[in-house]
Amino acid sequence: MAASVSTSVDYVPILIQAAVAVGFVITTLVVAPMLGPKLRGKKKDANWECGIEEVGNARFPVSIRYLLTAILFVLFDVEVIFFYPYAVNFHALQLTGLIAVVVFVGFFLTGFFYVLKKGALEWEK
Repeated sequence: MAASVSTSVDYVPILIQAAVAVGFVITTLVVAPMLGPKLRGKKKDANWECGIEEVGNARFPVSIRYLLTAILFVLFDVEVIFFYPYAVNFHALQLTGLIAVVVFVGFFLTGFFYVLKKGALEWEK
């Protein structure tokens, strides 16, 4: 009966681990800036992306078609992820699982054909 009673002593290892983690983060945040070099300069402080110098203004207009294509890619990519549980358990799901996947693919294709009909994937317009 004494083994089933939980005491606060059971949480001591968790508290020690949390204290070590917080101590490490605080120590790293305080000590790292002290150890690093303090060199400043116009070239050193300039913004770089992928090793390429900046050219022009970053505030240029982006076509809405680019953003729409990116959103559609993410949407369809996430929908494809839902096939994984079916692929793992298709044998156990039998006919019910097959019908659910066919309905899911139906919705998926309906959305895809809607996007095609609206011309969202055509770049030349």
